[in-house]
Amino acid sequence: MNVVFHFNYWVAMVLLTIGLYIVIARGNLVKKLVGLSIFQTSVYLLYISAGKIIGGTPPIIAEGFTIYSNPLPHVLILTAIVVGVATLALGLALVVRIQEAYGTIEEDEIQRQDEEP
Repeated sequence: MNVVFHFNYWVAMVLLTIGLYIVIARGNLVKKLVGLSIFQTSVYLLYISAGKIIGGTPPIIAEGFTIYSNPLPHVLILTAIVVGVATLALGLALVVRIQEAYGTIEEDEIQRQDEEP
């Protein structure tokens, strides 16, 4: 197989790796949310790539078409995008509340404040 043929899968894996690295390596809570969004985007790309059949048509029955693309992955990704936006909004709201309570959004400073008597 040709590497260019699987370009979308390579992009999905690179985005997945970048997003996971940001979530693990960064201490800033907003940066963690950005990493989570990048990670989610890679999953969207991976599922949509698997749902497309080269030469396939939309699943509308008509004469002359024998290969159809599956619409289910696209519908599931639309639902996942809505859930992802809601999750990001909730995460940002929690970051605002943490900022108000602790005065910072850095993970290590928050842990240090919690450990103090």
